[in-house]
Amino acid sequence: MNTKEKFIEEIKHAYLFTGDFFTLGGTIFEGECLNNLFVNVPLKTLNRHGLIAGATGTGKTKTLQVIAEQLSSKSIPVLVMDVKGDFSGIAKPGTTNPKIEERHDKIGLQYTAEGFPVELLTLSDEKGVRLRATVLEFGPVLLSKILELNDTQSSFVSLIYKYCDDTQLPLLDLKDFKRVLQFISNEGKQEIEKHYGSISTTSVGTILRKVIELEQQGAEKFFGEKSFEVDDLVRIDEQGRGVISIIRLIDLQDKPKLFSTFMLSLLAEIYFSFPEEGDLPQPKLVIFIDEAHLIFKEASKALLQQIETIIKLIRSKGVGIFFCTQNPTDVPASVLSQLGLKVQHALRAFTAKDRQMIKLTAENYPLSEYYKTDEMLTSLGIGEAAITALNEKGVPTPLAATLLRAPQSRMDILSDDEINELARSSRLVSKYNETIDRESAYELLNRKLLVSAKDKEFTLPTYETPKQPRGRPKEEKSTFEKVLTSPTTKQIGNTVVRELARGILGVLGLGRSTRRRR
Repeated sequence: MNTKEKFIEEIKHAYLFTGDFFTLGGTIFEGECLNNLFVNVPLKTLNRHGLIAGATGTGKTKTLQVIAEQLSSKSIPVLVMDVKGDFSGIAKPGTTNPKIEERHDKIGLQYTAEGFPVELLTLSDEKGVRLRATVLEFGPVLLSKILELNDTQSSFVSLIYKYCDDTQLPLLDLKDFKRVLQFISNEGKQEIEKHYGSISTTSVGTILRKVIELEQQGAEKFFGEKSFEVDDLVRIDEQGRGVISIIRLIDLQDKPKLFSTFMLSLLAEIYFSFPEEGDLPQPKLVIFIDEAHLIFKEASKALLQQIETIIKLIRSKGVGIFFCTQNPTDVPASVLSQLGLKVQHALRAFTAKDRQMIKLTAENYPLSEYYKTDEMLTSLGIGEAAITALNEKGVPTPLAATLLRAPQSRMDILSDDEINELARSSRLVSKYNETIDRESAYELLNRKLLVSAKDKEFTLPTYETPKQPRGRPKEEKSTFEKVLTSPTTKQIGNTVVRELARGILGVLGLGRSTRRRR
């Protein structure tokens, strides 16, 4: 058996799976794409995460598009964080041309143009479903990590949450959080120190400045109501295809802290909301983070630890996460080691530093007797990639240079009219896009101070039930019933349960308040 025959047998055996899979493309050997020698990816191991890397213009976004299409066709919902704004075309069918037909003839696959079900989401005023979360749902641990607070400052954040729980002050948006900060360092300082201990005005001032810094990156649009429910990311359309949710992050490229804040809170919410699943035949949800270097660009050590922890734990929830970036070294080694599927497009060696980086990148892939990996990485063409996956037993497959299939959907963005049409036809837009600004900590504290200024007693709501004469029928709800059924009480929830949950999750470094049920 010669080298080529041996190579063919090895690839056939390594990329043939008993469970369901999808095809990424055809194998290249000695510069030739071998017809019908497919590089397949098993659905079973997609919750082991992945990486799509390569220099600018080598086809990373098109590879992401191909994988998202194949997952959708297998009834797997997809979430894409679209930083560049060039992914929306997946909603419309593509068009064939001689180059696409030639590519697919070489691979041995038939090309069919097809559009896929898409939901547009946004953190700002872009068209689409608004994504929000309350400060209460964020929790003190995660909020402290995002603000890069030290231990002393973090303890003050936990104190604020406890005080607001005890006095029934709903923390919904950053306006509420800032008002409480101002209150405990001024008018409410005596009250706080009497029940919770001394307050450092310097630490409170530092926290306030950190919150303002986050606001300047646009965070006030993210914190508030109505909170987005992550179950709406896991939807199947009438044809049995997974819905592809695209978060439009075009205006966050220069706001890495806000991007990191949003991404981490979303992953934490998914982790706490989804049940334990173990190893499923296919994932429940696959998340693609484009321009992933933005997450790690200005991330603190604590934030990196938080991301690494969630990446490790979220796999058991049936969720896979793919990072798309120019260079694998953009992803911290602790996270890179968790990624099973690796799709490496071409890298360019213009400097001595580039050549060193390519050698380092080559070491992340299985050793191959058929390829000189570092040389191959610089010679790959557009739409070609070096691929290794995990087989159904979790073992890495042999490295395969691959001619990737073309996307079935449009390889361009949607027009403004098409985006407007998508937004109009979305049932989630009407569910989430109404801004709700109900009475919360900001309004309650301002009212308290206003009444105090008039020397009148102001009492926050309590849970005391008024006494009623025996045998007298209740013709209307008691104060107790009114408090229990009020929106404010529903927002606050059960303080004891929340505090127990925070204590348990704090051990893991993952803080989250229980999400309100609607």
